Amino acid sequence: MKRAVNHGAVNAVGYTVPWSAKAGQQVNLSLSCDRPIKNTRICRLDRPITEFPAWPIEATGETVEHQQFDQGSFLRVPADELAKARSVHAIRFELFLTRNSGARTILEAGALRLCLRDGAFVLEIADKVLLAQGHAPTGTWLTVGLDRQGEALSLSIKSHDLLAPCELDWCFANHIWPLQGAGIHLGARASRNEPTLNAKFAAIRLDTPQGTVAWNFPTLLPTEPILWSDGTDPLRLDVVNQPAFCMTSQRWDGSSFDPRLVPAHYDAIHCHDDDVGALQWPVSHRVTVPENARPGVYAFQVEWDGGHERVVFFVSSSQASSPLLYLVPTATYLAYADEYLPDHLYEWKCDDRGHRFAIANNLKSLYDYHSDLSGVSICSYKKPKVTVRDDYDYPLCGCPHNLPVDLHFLRFCHENGIAFDVVTDHDLHERGIDGLHGYRAVVTGSHPEYMSIEMEQALRRFVTEGGSIAYLGGNGFAGVVAFKDDLMELRRSPLEAGRTWDGPIAEQSLSITNEPGGHLRSRGRGEFSLIGGAISLMGFDGARPFTRTDESYQAGCAWLFEGVENSTFGSDGIVLGAAAGYEVDATSPALGTSPDTIIIARAMDFPGGFFQDPARWYEGGDPERTSRRCAEMTLRNLAAGGLIFSASSVAWCGALPAGGRMNDVGRITLNLLNRLSAPHKEKSTPEPGKSTSRGEPQC
Repeated sequence: MKRAVNHGAVNAVGYTVPWSAKAGQQVNLSLSCDRPIKNTRICRLDRPITEFPAWPIEATGETVEHQQFDQGSFLRVPADELAKARSVHAIRFELFLTRNSGARTILEAGALRLCLRDGAFVLEIADKVLLAQGHAPTGTWLTVGLDRQGEALSLSIKSHDLLAPCELDWCFANHIWPLQGAGIHLGARASRNEPTLNAKFAAIRLDTPQGTVAWNFPTLLPTEPILWSDGTDPLRLDVVNQPAFCMTSQRWDGSSFDPRLVPAHYDAIHCHDDDVGALQWPVSHRVTVPENARPGVYAFQVEWDGGHERVVFFVSSSQASSPLLYLVPTATYLAYADEYLPDHLYEWKCDDRGHRFAIANNLKSLYDYHSDLSGVSICSYKKPKVTVRDDYDYPLCGCPHNLPVDLHFLRFCHENGIAFDVVTDHDLHERGIDGLHGYRAVVTGSHPEYMSIEMEQALRRFVTEGGSIAYLGGNGFAGVVAFKDDLMELRRSPLEAGRTWDGPIAEQSLSITNEPGGHLRSRGRGEFSLIGGAISLMGFDGARPFTRTDESYQAGCAWLFEGVENSTFGSDGIVLGAAAGYEVDATSPALGTSPDTIIIARAMDFPGGFFQDPARWYEGGDPERTSRRCAEMTLRNLAAGGLIFSASSVAWCGALPAGGRMNDVGRITLNLLNRLSAPHKEKSTPEPGKSTSRGEPQC
């Protein structure tokens, strides 16, 4: 459905292509704005005071306008494509209806329209109703057929529900077949003046005098139209607005959950009335990143009388110039971007214009569910990401979250002389271990929750070959994502029940790779086996300080606490008021924590509003579960010479000082980063990122 951007909450929104650029690369800005733009300039956000480098910005000549976007996915065979078939005398397809309200179109072909109206099938030609039939079944596969039989038109709908089978047939005499010269739309009207259909589609067939034109949906996500060819001109089926691929069809019988083994069981797509694909707004401004630009977090600042907005992008390093590499968690940023958070489901602790914008425009994040209650599983960075802002406050906790917390950390480092190179999750996915060559340590942001298999493999190989990881967040290295060009896909696991939507086990395979989605730990990877712990608690009430353990005073750990006078530290911060909060991690030997992982600090006594990870089982029952309501900071010294530090809290970076001040959290962080910047004492240790053996090492 075509709709204009609702600017009631945010006056200017936009996106850049690419989202992450290197020196010498061009960055294009696309905007929608409801007021005249007076100025556009570049600002750097990761310095203690925002800087405005004098990068020349080119205006493309495209007027910044109040843009539209198309919402809702559907299928289309254009009229010029259909003409290649010369004539069509039957249309057949498989249909699985989900939740729909009001008027929705199932099929439109010229003057013919099969639709739903308040749950009933309606067939009409040129707005003349031929049929209005009872109740349209939902949640079961149907085969729909429209045939020309001489001067008659027939419609058949057959249910494949074995417990309630039904077959409906209608024949309408003296009706002209209305298809000649028209295209076919499945799930939408050609006029796009009503919401699209929430439904799965599969096995689309057109019968022609030359034979059957058959489109089957691949399990792997295509980036081009789906073509059918009989050896002559191929016929194109357009898939519009990014529906979900690799969905179970009526052929799925429960014998396998892997589309790579039974691709015919996963040959359906799921269309939703709130799907939004990559936007194609015109480019209004562009900038070429100077060759001498420092890597970091930047933005286009779009200014008008009385206000401004910032559209964030990243400048990444192309080669090592510092021993430390900061990994920007863009996968997490994109998963949360434009989170809907309806106020009837969540108690908002603060207001944020980004969420009001998402609600006003019916935008969804990968934490939200579609209007038919299926989960949102794929998105593009070519869209406004209005919650990815330096001044963003998360309504559920009433404080900064994600990007502003990571900026707080980077500004602290700049204040204290800690230099970083920068890459994003998207960069690491593309470059793999080659992107880590020459670095001694990788430093994460506050919430690196999502990773592709390629990212996790690169980090494992890095530490196996002598590198270190400073994991300065909580609930990280947890969920599997896949990237393809501008797209990111996330299929959630029942392990997440109670926190967000969870999909059926049968539909957890990623359409980008066909590999399993869900949690990395389900594939023998991820949090416990790499960084020592995983999420134990989540809550939006007051955070807690950490207290050192006896083990932290041992020689192998004491260096981390040099200059720290108090055994309890982190009693204030910008995220829920302390260093351990929002989401915190704890160890579990049963789930994969290595025996050489040392717990160096704990946070206890969390408020009752913090709930425990429902995926954990405790042998000791409720008493053990109660005793494990904690966050555990850990340190692991690796045989190859590096180490893995886990802050174990999303709130840790928010507890760092600012404005030239210092506190214990700052001292610990500086001790860690200075240690990681120094060369290893063991001369025999291989250079991090340089392979010494074949295969895929595990730490």
